[in-house]
Amino acid sequence: MFGLSKRVITILFGLLALAFAVGAILLFTPQAGQQARGKAVLWVNNKPVYELDLLRLQGNDPLYAANPEGLLKTLVDTHFLEQVILTEALKQDAARVRVSSAEVRSELNRIREQFGLKEKEAYESFLNQVGYTDAQLRAEIKTQLQIQKRLDQIRTSVKPTPEEVAFYFEVHRDDYKTEPRVLARQIVVDDKALAEELHRKAKAGEDFAALAKAHSKVGAEQGGALGAEPGKSEPKPVAQVVFPEAVGQAVFALKGPGLVGPIEAGGRYYLVKVEAYLPPKAPGFEEVKARVEEDAKRVKGEGALEAYLEELRKKAQVRFAEDAPYSYKNPAVAQVNGKEILLAQVLQPVFSNQQTAALIQQGLGELAVQFFLPQTLENLIDRELLVEAAKGSGKPFFGSKDAMAQAYALWATREVTATEEEAKRFYAENPALFTVPASAKVVGVSFKEEAKAKAFRAAALKGGDLEALAKAQEGTVTDYGTVNPNSLPAVLDRLVFKTTATFPKGPLGEVSEVVKLEDGTFVVLLISERKAEVLKPYPEVAEEAKERVIAKKRSEQAQALIQELRKKAQIENRLNQVLAELAPKTEEAPKEEAPKEAPAKP
Repeated sequence: MFGLSKRVITILFGLLALAFAVGAILLFTPQAGQQARGKAVLWVNNKPVYELDLLRLQGNDPLYAANPEGLLKTLVDTHFLEQVILTEALKQDAARVRVSSAEVRSELNRIREQFGLKEKEAYESFLNQVGYTDAQLRAEIKTQLQIQKRLDQIRTSVKPTPEEVAFYFEVHRDDYKTEPRVLARQIVVDDKALAEELHRKAKAGEDFAALAKAHSKVGAEQGGALGAEPGKSEPKPVAQVVFPEAVGQAVFALKGPGLVGPIEAGGRYYLVKVEAYLPPKAPGFEEVKARVEEDAKRVKGEGALEAYLEELRKKAQVRFAEDAPYSYKNPAVAQVNGKEILLAQVLQPVFSNQQTAALIQQGLGELAVQFFLPQTLENLIDRELLVEAAKGSGKPFFGSKDAMAQAYALWATREVTATEEEAKRFYAENPALFTVPASAKVVGVSFKEEAKAKAFRAAALKGGDLEALAKAQEGTVTDYGTVNPNSLPAVLDRLVFKTTATFPKGPLGEVSEVVKLEDGTFVVLLISERKAEVLKPYPEVAEEAKERVIAKKRSEQAQALIQELRKKAQIENRLNQVLAELAPKTEEAPKEEAPKEAPAKP
């Protein structure tokens, strides 16, 4: 909708401090001893942070890998130093948390086991590599455990009230809806002929449970009852996920009792008797109260953690050395009803985005900044407006800013519904959303020489053991499994799905022509179990279509709500002005004077 995610951000200004600091211990390779820390670059609450410490951290930051310059360097520096400042403030605040020697020893043993450092020699070599003594590493581990405990203290220090829990359920009611389920039995066999025979017997009225006991390779002792408790033979409700994909689709397409199959999946044949179809259900609060309480507690804890880190950063006293090699600029880039949004708050989600890091490493950092920064700031403005509206609503919203903004948007659009006509129209206008893509089972055999590829192709058309045929021509077999369009390398994808040509069929399946790849190798594809693209019938997807219509209408209504809030708000967006001020100034070359005209000759 506007960049909100259910997985709320648990830290405001940067990477999780614990992970950031652990990286300093385990992932950097210092070039000098721990004592040679260089000059102090900055002070956080009067505690110095040294040049070498920052260089170690910087060395593991992908944003610096492309050597950013100019405005981009200033932005990367600011983002990096914000993380450093918050991490240092968090370390200082957590220093009072008690951690025992036994806890440090246990964590050290876990690290040694994780990195294969059980032997003394390997452990000492590791210490030399990272530039730590055993005592220094234990001290760092103690610091990390203190941080972890401090964060846990903050998270667990809050508990939602009964009113908040009940309201959380009201807002997030859809999250607790059950999936459609079935009461069913199944028979799984390896032989197609046997599966067809069992289908005939079941259709004729023979006892399905007895047939399952006699023949099924799965759950025979329970009469094929799905979801049955150990030692029991009565089926329990199960969701579609318990079936192989093709089987599950057929079973749930019934929308009622019936016999499905036999359907081949994974080399086996499935026959399913559906005894009852249980549609999605919206449970009452009491039915899911325990789950709601846990979810609400987690969300409120994340809000407390975000507020704690924000306050910790706000109180931190920071000063930089006059000759600091980093450029730290953190002005306000926007105001929303008098509340400032700082540059670093916009940089955090932008530079945490893997796309941004990839663009910077490709030398396209300026493009990334121009593309991502403005939209991210607009998202933060929207978020601030929604949070303000939530706080002013008189309802007990809680959690992080992201969680509150999302919850308010959900609550404000809770009355949206969809008619059957709207669902049918959406289905007709968006067939791709309800289409089962084409598929095929594909095996590729690659060769260095075209002649060997052709020899293999001729042999494959006659049949035989695939591995032996490939080995005879020095080919390499790659089993791609069952694939859909656009999941194979481009050339192979076109060969399987994008061409109207038909390939001759042999005992091993369709055998393609020999194709030369860009790397100079030659490949032959073996294709089997082709299935054409299929549009699911509307009755099978009616519920999904209606849900999609509702989601679309809620998103549109939420956007309209945001625009209404924007109209009433006092918003100042200074991003372009700030970036212009931070951009390095280039000196203009002095203008040359125009040559004077020569005096006219008498």
